[in-house]
Amino acid sequence: MTSYEEKVYLLLNEWKHKMQRKPSLSSRIAKGIQTKINNIIPEKLHQVITVTIEKMVKAALFGAKYTTTSKLAADASLQLRESYIKQEINIYQKTATVEGAVTGAGGILMGLADFPVLIGIKMKLLFNVAALYGFDVKDYKERLYILYVFQLTYSSQQRRNEVYDLLQHWDDYSVLLPVNADEFDWRTFQQEYRDYIDLAKMAQLIPVIGAAVGAIANYQLIAQLGETAMNCYRMRLLRPLQIESKDN
Repeated sequence: MTSYEEKVYLLLNEWKHKMQRKPSLSSRIAKGIQTKINNIIPEKLHQVITVTIEKMVKAALFGAKYTTTSKLAADASLQLRESYIKQEINIYQKTATVEGAVTGAGGILMGLADFPVLIGIKMKLLFNVAALYGFDVKDYKERLYILYVFQLTYSSQQRRNEVYDLLQHWDDYSVLLPVNADEFDWRTFQQEYRDYIDLAKMAQLIPVIGAAVGAIANYQLIAQLGETAMNCYRMRLLRPLQIESKDN
């Protein structure tokens, strides 16, 4: 390993520890409340929400791949790749901040419009990050990996533990993946995502403070997504490097 890779590996281990924490009492209580609320919501409404989010995510997931290209050579160093990735995250944070401020200032209808737009911004960022790390985003399994990175970022700690374990053993799990995206568990995906961002985004619909809340919330949500994505791909890239280093 290079000195940069060793530094990143230490950061990765810290992040792994955070991902494997047991759900706190407050998170368990919050999750329990959300579950009770979800049980009260009529099944037909759940179906509508699930289909809506599924269509939004699929549109972003299968549309972004055609415009995503890597600027780097196949043998580019991890340090160079991550310098570009950090720039991308910064650009998308600024974009999401402006978008959140504009829609937040527009009241309830504009605030609701922020939801699909922000999903598109997040998906495009994930495609760019994957490509800059050297992964082929035209590959169906790589696009599903992106979905799980998204889910890992915006889930309860309990679900996060499950998704993290899946991503940690991605090579084994990917063999068992469904043959198409229709078999993906969209119900769990939309519930976890919706429950996670509710508190962060609901205040965006409030007049006067909506613009500030929308800007701050979007900035932080993109920052969190960027951190999670970087560490998820570091897991895949640094594992063989660590083995090689030990062998030498």
